[in-house]
Amino acid sequence: MDGTESSKGMSQTGSTIATDKNSEIDGSSACTVFVSESCLECERVRAACERLGPVAAVRGPEDLPQTQPSPAPPSYLVTTPFDGELFDAAHKAKYRVLGPTAVLQLSAREEPPPANARPLYSLAMRGAVICFSGFRKKDELTYLITLIHYMGGSIRKDMSSKVTHLIAAAATGDKYRYASGFGLPVLQRSWVDCCWERRDDPACIATDAAFIKEHKLKVFAGARVCFVGFAEDETQHMAEVLSGNGGAACTLDDPDCTHVVVDEHNTIIAPDCAPSVHVVKAEWFWASIQNEEAQDEREYLFKDYLEEISRRSSVGGAGGAATATVPEESACTPSQLQRLRKRKLRGGDAALHKRRSSVGDAVLLSISGNLLDCTPSPDGKQLLEESEVPDNVVRKLMSPRQQVFMELLQTESNYVGILQTIVNMFKQPLEVMVEEDSTNGKNQALLNNTELKIIFGNLPPIYELHQRMLEELHYAQAHWSEEVGIGRLVLKYTPDMVKAYPPFVNFFENTKEMLQQCDRENPRFHAFLKVCQTRPECGRQSLQELLIRPVQRLPSISLLLEDILKHTHKSNPDHAALVSALAGLREVMSHINEDKRKTEGQLQMFDIYNDIDQCPAHLVSSHRSFVSRCEVVELSKELSGRGDHLVLFLFTDTMEVCKKRSKAFNSKSPTNGTGTMRIGSSKPYRHISLMPLSTVKRVVDIREAEDCHNVFALMCRSNSELKEKLYSFMITDDAVDKPHFLRQLCRQMANTVCKADADKFLACLESHQLDIDTSDLALSTLSKVSKFAARTRIKVGRALSFNKTPSKLKRAMSSMISPFGSTSNLTPASQLAQMRLASCNNINEMGNSGTGSGEGGSVLVAPLSVQPTRKAPSLRRF
Repeated sequence: MDGTESSKGMSQTGSTIATDKNSEIDGSSACTVFVSESCLECERVRAACERLGPVAAVRGPEDLPQTQPSPAPPSYLVTTPFDGELFDAAHKAKYRVLGPTAVLQLSAREEPPPANARPLYSLAMRGAVICFSGFRKKDELTYLITLIHYMGGSIRKDMSSKVTHLIAAAATGDKYRYASGFGLPVLQRSWVDCCWERRDDPACIATDAAFIKEHKLKVFAGARVCFVGFAEDETQHMAEVLSGNGGAACTLDDPDCTHVVVDEHNTIIAPDCAPSVHVVKAEWFWASIQNEEAQDEREYLFKDYLEEISRRSSVGGAGGAATATVPEESACTPSQLQRLRKRKLRGGDAALHKRRSSVGDAVLLSISGNLLDCTPSPDGKQLLEESEVPDNVVRKLMSPRQQVFMELLQTESNYVGILQTIVNMFKQPLEVMVEEDSTNGKNQALLNNTELKIIFGNLPPIYELHQRMLEELHYAQAHWSEEVGIGRLVLKYTPDMVKAYPPFVNFFENTKEMLQQCDRENPRFHAFLKVCQTRPECGRQSLQELLIRPVQRLPSISLLLEDILKHTHKSNPDHAALVSALAGLREVMSHINEDKRKTEGQLQMFDIYNDIDQCPAHLVSSHRSFVSRCEVVELSKELSGRGDHLVLFLFTDTMEVCKKRSKAFNSKSPTNGTGTMRIGSSKPYRHISLMPLSTVKRVVDIREAEDCHNVFALMCRSNSELKEKLYSFMITDDAVDKPHFLRQLCRQMANTVCKADADKFLACLESHQLDIDTSDLALSTLSKVSKFAARTRIKVGRALSFNKTPSKLKRAMSSMISPFGSTSNLTPASQLAQMRLASCNNINEMGNSGTGSGEGGSVLVAPLSVQPTRKAPSLRRF
């Protein structure tokens, strides 16, 4: 229905937006139901109309009585569409006009029609109380109100507790804030349009959750945004996100600009723009994406940020008085404190404030043992008070050992602050979202429990460990003396480091991959990370950059302890403890590296198992790990066959021998376009043998010769075998060094049988001593094809042997056999040899056979693919 028709309907129904008063009609008194001919064509509609009363067909307005008896209930008109002369006449005469969809829905629900005179086409919006925001054109608003009334909905002018849905033209305004605050759906006008397009579908329900989600108002609908102070790539990224969420990017001088998003870290002056434009921080942009609704700009104003920075600067600008700065700076972050510190230093002689390079800018100790820097502790309390003693005086009174200790203390404090930021700003809010989802079922969590465990699961033990360690370092600082046991303190926490760090470091790559995947695939989680990154606690660092700190912390502690040891006299009781602490840290790092290597080997083992077809399940074991890989060509005939390309996967106690699948024979069969007949599988390797290293008695290194390169052999014998077997191979992988691989193999063999000397397992021989010959080794593609064809011939010949073929199959095969060639006086095998499959006939031979059929000496030979042959005993059965 176009705008003209709907306006006409609106003029008849009135533009009132008062509350609907629904009441049921008295079913005892009958009323006439006039039905247009188009509606009577549907039997279901006719039956539903008869439920309301006697049915009378009408063609036009002339068939309708113009007046109705006042005592009797008003009659009904069921028609479609809701426009035209018939519709106008019925409404003027106060008929209850219904659409065929409404009649069907009322009949299905066994409900009487509403008693008011408003036309009702369907019940799609029944129960919806709707308010509008941002629509300036009266015709557009009238049109939408009319459609909503036709579908059973109600309208309210202002937001109230009875409103259930808001239709907005833009994501702004008081009504939008009200709806967002109370969790009401905010929808586009397409919600009404789409519902009206489906007006003839009785199953269409406008309040359905999936239907609501489809027409939800986009986050930045109606917004034109300018980005200021961002890098070019970040500006482009934000513009793409903006466009995907209903907004449009613009320049600062655009007269239609609604928002200016500023990078507060790179901008110190508010942009010059119209008063109506919202100048906000970047956090507003990303918080809106995360929450899937435009946030209130008043909470993210850039001018408020500038005023706060200016206020903090003015507080500390009166000469650096400690008494004035302490209460304000206690709420500052380390990065803000550093900037305030630099402003203070600009007021004095720069030469007085030069420091040792090994001591941080904010790490100084006064005579009484108090830090001059007022860096806040992780719990937000003031750690140390400022002293009015000049920095250079304090520095001269500190010993070198004390200065390095203070650097250890400061770096540890910063490290614990970073861990706390990760836990409090990232981990805990994400976990709270999951808990809320489990209670209210809204499914609003950014990550699930599995993703949270992979990203953050191994971090809490490290955080708790360093919290305790920091407390003891603070105690040592408060009770400082040159004999303070720094080494004993670190050594105390070494066992806890062995337990806490390996799980985090070993699976850090998994953590990083999961974080990147969630960031890439989940726009709301990406926005959450961006919001956190804009906050000063993160120092503009991403979560991935913060998570790498635990990997770097132990080497940093080790370097600082070495520096402390340099400034500790051997007579100091702490000297021996520092040496032990350094040894303990190196042992921890060595343990982490070894554990990481084992973990990576076990993860590789799972990948190898998944790549091998028919691989034994017991290859995957907790005590086993992957060592190395080598591609070879078999020179013997014992495992797979001479000339076969194999891959040896060496593990700590066994060796998996598998065959590389040829890509040419791993595709669809050319005779079967459906792809149901395949040679091989999708896995790149096929299992040949699992060779325990305990059965390998000797590794033979074949000396290099002109016709013998990269060859070695294995002498094997299991407990159940009396005779040794010799397997010989030639390495084809250029990246593998033969001596190194053989030494690795011997080392694992020695470990398996608990022997220390691995060299006893290695022997060096000439090739002729073991009768190893590589001169006739065929490695070309043609040889591979011939070999494959020969093996296929063996299998087909065995499958079609007439000596073992049932009679029914023989008769079935006869329809496929060509009649050419004589079969008299022949054995069953020779009969098959002289028969041909119909698909294998040669036209030229057919012609020749017709002219030379009388020659008795001509013998027809079957194609290779059907010649019956016996399998050689040495060949391995497939």
